[in-house]
Amino acid sequence: MKIYAVKDLPENIVIEFFKQQWGSTEMVISSGIYDCSALDGYAVQNEEDKIIGLITYIIKNTECEIISLDSTEEGKGIGTRLVLEVESLAKKKNCRVVKLITTNDNLLALKFYQKRGFILSKIIHNAVEEARKVKPEIPLIGNGGIPIRDEIELVKLLS
Repeated sequence: MKIYAVKDLPENIVIEFFKQQWGSTEMVISSGIYDCSALDGYAVQNEEDKIIGLITYIIKNTECEIISLDSTEEGKGIGTRLVLEVESLAKKKNCRVVKLITTNDNLLALKFYQKRGFILSKIIHNAVEEARKVKPEIPLIGNGGIPIRDEIELVKLLS
């Protein structure tokens, strides 16, 4: 599995990936509004040069925040490898913590990150309602029929 820096991939391929996964390149969360196609990150491509996994992040002072993580082929270790790549970079940049935000309906993400050492640190009640003011296409109902309302912050301390 070869990992590429997102900046080394053709921009149109990255933009198309985000449109397929999220409907647009825009991510609206309580920590900010981001154009994911313009963020630093890493990607995994298959033999046909199609992106099958992509992670984006930002670094502020001693915190690294994962903004997005997508894998189109579950159970192959793609997401894990991408998270480890970001953690490794964060350590090199002297970050003390890696954090991320997900929504209350994203049970797979909550399971995924906790299995990799992240802990729940904060619930931001009704944050998605605020995000919909900027990005109204955010659905009301998410995974498993769960209403999407709150954001959950997870953190992992780096040693």
